[in-house]
Amino acid sequence: MTTPPPPPRGKRADGASVRIGALVPLTSPGWVEAGRHLLAGLELAVREANDAGGIVGRPIELVVRDTAADPQRAAAAVDELAGLDVAALAGEYHSVVARAAAERADALGLPFLCSSAVLDALTEEPTDWVARLSPPQSRGWRVYADHLLGAGHSRIAVAAQASVYWATGTRILRNHLAPHGGTVIELDMSALTPTAVWDELVDKRATVLLLLVGHPEPAVPIVRSVRRDQRLAEVLIGAPAGQPELASWATQLGGDGAGVPFLRYRPERLSPLGARVEKDLRGRLGEAPSFVAFEGYDTVAVLADLLRSHGADRAHAAESWPRVAVEGTRGQIRFSRTPGISVWQWARAPIQVVDRDPAEPDRWRILHTG
Repeated sequence: MTTPPPPPRGKRADGASVRIGALVPLTSPGWVEAGRHLLAGLELAVREANDAGGIVGRPIELVVRDTAADPQRAAAAVDELAGLDVAALAGEYHSVVARAAAERADALGLPFLCSSAVLDALTEEPTDWVARLSPPQSRGWRVYADHLLGAGHSRIAVAAQASVYWATGTRILRNHLAPHGGTVIELDMSALTPTAVWDELVDKRATVLLLLVGHPEPAVPIVRSVRRDQRLAEVLIGAPAGQPELASWATQLGGDGAGVPFLRYRPERLSPLGARVEKDLRGRLGEAPSFVAFEGYDTVAVLADLLRSHGADRAHAAESWPRVAVEGTRGQIRFSRTPGISVWQWARAPIQVVDRDPAEPDRWRILHTG
């Protein structure tokens, strides 16, 4: 009697479903609100894919693991999901966490489509196992720097916590602003009292204060304090990482949270698909969906198309990134190799610099695109 070979990794023997592992920050210290939006997008796309027949008649099963913004926890989740025979990984919001997951997925030979993390170097070495939807930090933060220059700002202070992500963002800003006469002043939030920070802003004649810190702490108290200091009335507060988009920012800060430019990854006008998905996501979330929710939806849309077209075998799927051509909620998604980026990258992801209108904080103002 001949024993049949085991099924390829990523394909379940019973044929009941095709599993996709999802990494999402759902508890503190992760940014829970972003995780909730990311998961809503992932789940909506899974439901729609299954309503359309799944993967050649087999439903998609989303296997969710909470990373809680912990790189070690994320790496352990990748190991667990690999053992559960997922065909691919999806998701993650925090860049440092996504990097740990990407390194582990690369080591295990598990396709990973990263939804939201932007660190350029998701893996130490170039890999065929990992692709990314969000634009790399070097591109997005240069667009943000161009907005500051265009608005007449050249003396930029950054209130930063210790993190590879924040340090990399500071370096991108400095390198991009310096040839234009711009200066970046670093304020270490672990060493300075709020009073000392505000004194530094005044002494150094900074016209912009960028919040390279966590949300809600200490970002919300910093904004409140700056808004109440008359010496800083003309200082622009910015938050390139996108904190002001989510509803909790407006709830906690009200009018104080308006006029704070941030990076948002969506086009000025959504396609008919994007408009329909926006309506459905609003219903699921009970509020306007952030760009993170669209990233979640697009992640599953890409993986479902890839698995339908190229099979659920992991190696075959990973070989197929350059053949992806999917109409997502924010434009057509194709992956290519980008200089300096170690993973397959959607090179044309839309980028906006946006803020909440001070006259109407629930309305967005698009300030710059790139």
